Amino acid sequence: MKIWAHRGCSQRYPENTLTAFEKAVNLKGLTGIELDIQLTKDGEVVVFHDEKVNRTTNGIGDLKSFSMRELRKLQIDAGNEQTERIPTIEEVFDLLEGYLKQGLQLNIELKNGIYPYEGMEQKIIDMVYRRGVQDSIVYSSFYARSLEKIKKIDTHAKIGVLDEKVSDCLYKMRGGCGADALHPHWKGMDLSLQNLQGMTVRAWFDGHLYPDKPTGTRLDLQKLEEKGITDVFLNEPEVYL
Repeated sequence: MKIWAHRGCSQRYPENTLTAFEKAVNLKGLTGIELDIQLTKDGEVVVFHDEKVNRTTNGIGDLKSFSMRELRKLQIDAGNEQTERIPTIEEVFDLLEGYLKQGLQLNIELKNGIYPYEGMEQKIIDMVYRRGVQDSIVYSSFYARSLEKIKKIDTHAKIGVLDEKVSDCLYKMRGGCGADALHPHWKGMDLSLQNLQGMTVRAWFDGHLYPDKPTGTRLDLQKLEEKGITDVFLNEPEVYL
């Protein structure tokens, strides 16, 4: 089973922050890191999951309504009276570039299922190639048309199609979105192992995020493998490595 850090080490540290990513890269045996990107009002690519900033920052409103300068003023509670800021993807590349060139993978989820950010596909591909890390990147999205755009821009791009059920992921894949991996919810494995032979299936999970306390429970990875899951995006990868 291949282990990915979901939004970094997001159980013990604020999700999608430089700290969460820094903690992840120090884990031996980690396959990769997953993160989410959106665009600010002035077109900057930032790393953030929710369409609204309310849940994880001291701000209120849609992320897309903030300029980069305005986002910089928002704070993410990191505990012990410390704060984090919403990072740009360039800042994350500054941190991860060396690791990516040494074999670490990065799953970039384009958060455009609700707001189809114009031009985001071209922006992120340009950044990836400028850094020379294109061989270490997986692009994913719930929005199949965005994945089609990625593939048209970069025919060599590695793509994972997101959905709740693995059957719906497969349907999108066969519909021509260009995906070469399936990214279902772990409880959405509604196809037999025989139907998934030879496929990369990276499962995502709901679950506790910082600052929730760890549950102390562990997934049975063998049972997940028996369902055809090859990779898992986990909030607490350090427990499994």
